[in-house]
Amino acid sequence: MIIEALAFYALAGILTLSALLVITVRNPVHSVLFLILGFFNAAGLFVLLGAEFIAMILIIVYVGAVAVLFLFVVMMLDVSFADLRKGAMQYVPIGLVIGAILLSELILVYSVWGFAPETLDNRAAPVEKFEGLTNTEALGQVLYTDYIFPFQLAGLILFVAMIGAIVLTHRSRPGVRKQSVADQQARKASDVLEIRKVETGSGA
Repeated sequence: MIIEALAFYALAGILTLSALLVITVRNPVHSVLFLILGFFNAAGLFVLLGAEFIAMILIIVYVGAVAVLFLFVVMMLDVSFADLRKGAMQYVPIGLVIGAILLSELILVYSVWGFAPETLDNRAAPVEKFEGLTNTEALGQVLYTDYIFPFQLAGLILFVAMIGAIVLTHRSRPGVRKQSVADQQARKASDVLEIRKVETGSGA
């Protein structure tokens, strides 16, 4: 129990510190790296809670895709962050007011929060038929049995969205050069090369 408490405080402390550094450091590359560090520590907290599936999804999706994408965008695009920061201080009072309102709402909600009498019993054994299974196995059985149709429907929607993005990207636009695979395959050496005989001593 002591080890779990120490692990929780260590992961939570590093997560809080990395989240603070994400918005305070000046270098955007360092900001993305601290974001990745925060994701790893959040995954560690999910492991402590017994939700190893969510922890792996957090690492695979957010660290492996989203955060790396942010890093490439920040490093490849010539974004002038000095220009973006100009005039930002005029929005600080409005941001503080909105943050105070949201914080007061959260405090109000959690101060009057109450659990139903049967909640504690359900937390100990949420689903009786899944006793003895890991979190990932129980989630897989529910997802691929009771919710297989919504799961396949969500995959179909994402597939259609991917096709739509590809179609919009490859639409013909004036002034944009487009690759023609057929022309490249049909090209001969004689179309692009010219062999000349250079006399000895006539070279540049």
